[in-house]
Amino acid sequence: MELKIKALSPKIGREIPAPFYATPGSAAMDLHACVDEAVTIPAGGRAVIPTGLAIALPSADYVALVFARSGLGIKHGVAPANCVGVIDSDYRGEVMVGLQNSGKEDYTVSPGDRIAQLMITPVVQAQVRLVDELDETERGAGGFGSTGQ
Repeated sequence: MELKIKALSPKIGREIPAPFYATPGSAAMDLHACVDEAVTIPAGGRAVIPTGLAIALPSADYVALVFARSGLGIKHGVAPANCVGVIDSDYRGEVMVGLQNSGKEDYTVSPGDRIAQLMITPVVQAQVRLVDELDETERGAGGFGSTGQ
């Protein structure tokens, strides 16, 4: 599967790395902040950070998902504001990352900082059918800890 990436900023590939898989076992590529100056996200606040990139998925068989970087989330409370960003196969605009700072201190994003991860994954578009009843299972309608956890 080929992912086409268009640099929207001349900084991409020079000052700011293009997305790449850091290791052979990496499931996602880091996205970097493509900003001219540092952006401070206040504690409890949000900011939209540009990446300077646009992508072209080859077909509706794929979606790009924007996930948090675990270090930012765990150490600083900074993660995508919408939990997971969904980039549809027909979107050609700039990849932007909305970040939420749930930490107790302001967090500063500097130019080139790694701010999120981009994962490409297959899509299955379900055929939806409304029914009067669902198949029975051992679990049934139990949720929110009903299995003992």
